Amino acid sequence: MRALLFKNGLKLVNDYPKPEPGKGEALVRVKLAGICKTDLEITNGYMGFTGILGHEFCGVIDAVGDSDLASGKGSGESLKPGTRVVGEINCGCGGCSNCLKGLKAHCQRRSTLGISGKDGCLAEYVTLPLDNLYQVPENVSDREAVFVEPLAAAFEITEQIQLKPSAKVAVLGDGRLGILSALVLNLTCADLTLIGKHPEKLEIASGQNVKTVLLQNLEKIQEYDLVVDATGNFNGYRLALDLLKPRGCLVLKSTITGNEKLNLTPLVLREITLVGSRCGPFEPALRALGKRIIGVSPLISAIFKLEQAVEAFAYCKGKSPLKVLIDLN
Repeated sequence: MRALLFKNGLKLVNDYPKPEPGKGEALVRVKLAGICKTDLEITNGYMGFTGILGHEFCGVIDAVGDSDLASGKGSGESLKPGTRVVGEINCGCGGCSNCLKGLKAHCQRRSTLGISGKDGCLAEYVTLPLDNLYQVPENVSDREAVFVEPLAAAFEITEQIQLKPSAKVAVLGDGRLGILSALVLNLTCADLTLIGKHPEKLEIASGQNVKTVLLQNLEKIQEYDLVVDATGNFNGYRLALDLLKPRGCLVLKSTITGNEKLNLTPLVLREITLVGSRCGPFEPALRALGKRIIGVSPLISAIFKLEQAVEAFAYCKGKSPLKVLIDLN
């Protein structure tokens, strides 16, 4: 099969072995996939991963590993060949204490699609456990469905933090994850502001009734109850501390590469709660797309064919787009 392989560089191969679904797994024919910042960081050495990249996708079940069909999550119907699906990226062992508590994303023996120990979705076919798959509603397009995984990560914030309607909230970063986080938190009726550097990106959020401000115009006052840092750099952490009230909460939504030292003293002196946040629940993300309460299509910057995938990665590194998709149809 055709696949985008990262091994001693990034290259498109035409003869990669087609995966076989094991017991309890499905073979999914990938229709559309997304390029994430994590994918770009992997090509710079992050996680030491080699293999097929990609973890954001929409596809169709081609086959299942045994005769037992699993119940489709969020749909009440069986997941069978021909079902259009999206998938959670963490594959737990199923037997450890974290897996038994429903925390497979924290299984110490997990593999992660296209990131650690498991080939990803930038290929014609991918396998995942049936329990990881969710049926896509008919009224959600493939292009929208690709956003379910990052949108679910934004909904994870609401799973971790109980926000009062009166809370004053700031989201730092006008990249894809920052915009999605702002769109989700804006549903809580909190007094929310998205802070970024790019007027054209902020306009995507303001077009969905999110209050925005350019970083250069920001007044740095410690008046926020919650700050979500989706910048992916050390300056976001520092700015968050400039904005948080004493006993406020800082949610770190993106990983930061590098070895720069951080001053943790303000967290202690001002009693700041620090929350790490990554993968999240697919059900509310699918509902939000299906009910049209969050629009993701404006975040699509470009669409490339699979044979243009190497070019697409170069485009991402040079242009800093919001979301680039790979069409495998």
